[in-house]
Amino acid sequence: MSRPHWTLWPGAPYPLGATWDGEGVNFALFSEHAERVDLCLFDSGGKRELSRVELKWQTDQVFHAYLPEARPGLLYAYRVHGPYDPERGHRFNAHKLLLDPYARHVVGQIRWSDALFGYRIGSPKADLQIDRRDSAAGMPRCQVIDTAFTWGEDRHPRTPWHDTVIYELHVKGFTALNERVPPALRGTYAGLATAPVVAYLKRLGVTAVELMPVHAFVDDRNLVAQGLRNYWGYNSIGYFAPDMRYSSTGQVDEFKTMVKVLHSAGIEVILDVVYNHTAEGNQLGPTLCFRGIDNAAYYRLLHDDRRHYMDYTGCGNTLNMRHPRVLQLIMDSLRYWVQEMHVDGFRFDLASALARELHAVDRLGAFFDIIHQDPVLSQVKLIAEPWDLGEGGYQVGNFPVGWTEWNGRYRDSARAYWKGDEAMLGDMAYRLTGSSDLYESSGRRPYASINFITCHDGFTLHDLVSYNHKHNEANCEDNRDGEDHNLSWNCGQEGPTDNGHIQALRARQKRNLLATLFLSQGIPMLAAGDERGRSQQGNNNAYCQDNALSWLDWSLDEERQGLLNFVCRLIRLRRKHPALRRRQFFRGHHVNGGRTKDLTWLRPDGEEMTEVDWHQPFGRVLGMFVAGDAFEEYDERGRKIQDSDLILLFNAHHAAVEFRLPDEPARTRWAVLIDTHYDDGERPDRRNFHSHEYYPLQGRSVAVLVNTSRVVPMVREADGLI
Repeated sequence: MSRPHWTLWPGAPYPLGATWDGEGVNFALFSEHAERVDLCLFDSGGKRELSRVELKWQTDQVFHAYLPEARPGLLYAYRVHGPYDPERGHRFNAHKLLLDPYARHVVGQIRWSDALFGYRIGSPKADLQIDRRDSAAGMPRCQVIDTAFTWGEDRHPRTPWHDTVIYELHVKGFTALNERVPPALRGTYAGLATAPVVAYLKRLGVTAVELMPVHAFVDDRNLVAQGLRNYWGYNSIGYFAPDMRYSSTGQVDEFKTMVKVLHSAGIEVILDVVYNHTAEGNQLGPTLCFRGIDNAAYYRLLHDDRRHYMDYTGCGNTLNMRHPRVLQLIMDSLRYWVQEMHVDGFRFDLASALARELHAVDRLGAFFDIIHQDPVLSQVKLIAEPWDLGEGGYQVGNFPVGWTEWNGRYRDSARAYWKGDEAMLGDMAYRLTGSSDLYESSGRRPYASINFITCHDGFTLHDLVSYNHKHNEANCEDNRDGEDHNLSWNCGQEGPTDNGHIQALRARQKRNLLATLFLSQGIPMLAAGDERGRSQQGNNNAYCQDNALSWLDWSLDEERQGLLNFVCRLIRLRRKHPALRRRQFFRGHHVNGGRTKDLTWLRPDGEEMTEVDWHQPFGRVLGMFVAGDAFEEYDERGRKIQDSDLILLFNAHHAAVEFRLPDEPARTRWAVLIDTHYDDGERPDRRNFHSHEYYPLQGRSVAVLVNTSRVVPMVREADGLI
């Protein structure tokens, strides 16, 4: 059977990728060192290659051509010719079918075999021996798409940072077991956009969902061989294509519909993105895309040994951010997701790796410079995971103005304090007030700190108070994987227990940790399921567990329902009180002639903390008086922001403490808003106390009191908060 003939025009070197313009498709692929590029075109099933077209034209290291007869839906991939010389950094192998780095849609999944590797597996020469088997049978295909979509009146919610509450979730795991979602939609983008799910997010009160990686990714060969999957998805291969595992229709538009529905509910969409490495691994990894297109351009290679890769990520390779075309790839990808997919921001995995221009992390590197001057990207939410695995990679507090950071110091301090570690008062004071020790000197604000107790990586909240040690046997790595330093406490017994005392203590510790999170200055991030007591049975590295161990259990018993109600109440409390979400750091002194300091630290006797008090190793009790009228902040119409006075009390000691309420303001009636000693956070016996009275602060508990003698209009009894 003869192959169809395609008319071939020169086309243009920009934009990169396969671009449908309404009349035909322009194909453009960058390769600095390639000798020739072939475009392979396939039938609608992707199995039979219809044509192989050489991209004859080359401009500025971009191979390009225009096919006037090509249409959306066409399946394609590339073969790139050039030297196979690993010792010089080149790994071209035209026997390997390659994905387009700019593909908007990737169809199918990898089917592993030795043919997907550019070298002969088992050869004494290892990766120096080229493999000439064709890899097409095991490779996905790229698909040309029409990006048109009816967005209507869709707008970015643009929730201010200080009002933001982030909810980290996995697209599949969040709805896979939700019986209120139609079976065909569970675990998909469409499932996340169903009415029951959106209603749940609204009831919870979160303002943004942070989606774990949705860029097209690869299941590692070793995991597949053991019947496991790369569930988390931190193994990207396509930076423009939403992964179709999470699509009920197999169409890119499903992702856009999800974004539009969430926007209509006022919920922002933030993507967790992995631009620090790719799924191709080290020199012994497969040849799927970047390695075969131009290994020496796309990856950081050792200066004196170009056969091997610089690995700041622990995943075998690091993208070469020093190359302008790699920078362009990342910036083009980010703009695509904002402009075409309407997402509202990004959380950058191992962001320190992106800042390495030579070897050291450079906070003013080209990556940051380009984003800051970009009129699109500088206006979205930018979140850094401020560490990588290389030397000097821990950079919490060192990212530039305009960036927020996952605050690992916050996580560790809060865990250690509630575990009962000594000498934590000073550090906890910084974390409760927005970590000014990390962010203020560089001109950043409290909302630079993304506060979290747990996230996808590590113990769930329930497991944090139920296990002293990790239990990762299901990962088939003999429990060697995962973090050993968890700052967890099992409350007296490892794992599940019928002991009522331990169960009650664990429930209270969860309430304490959650209350700390939502009462702290900065941006709270809640890991999906923590509000429902989700457990991974002690597994603190469930990256490969695409099953019920990782999926959210939507069933609710009385205890889980109570915890969910408590979290909803905390988020409402935070929303109602601007004093809990300040845009400026506390100053610790009188503001604008106010009657009291904006913040006063209290001892249990009601007196102000002294320098000696801060350094007591046994100190575990702390009080905060937050003055509601000591603001230097204004709303969008220039009106001075005010709030009611608040007292926040924290007791990580096992014994109760009589905490004397301050004398000033005099004749004040204090109402109890939250007390974590009680199952639902409400005191059943007494709600009101007066200045200079003693509040019975129970062991291992948090209490929040509000001055009802001075209630500003934004805090009303009708809200059910006082």
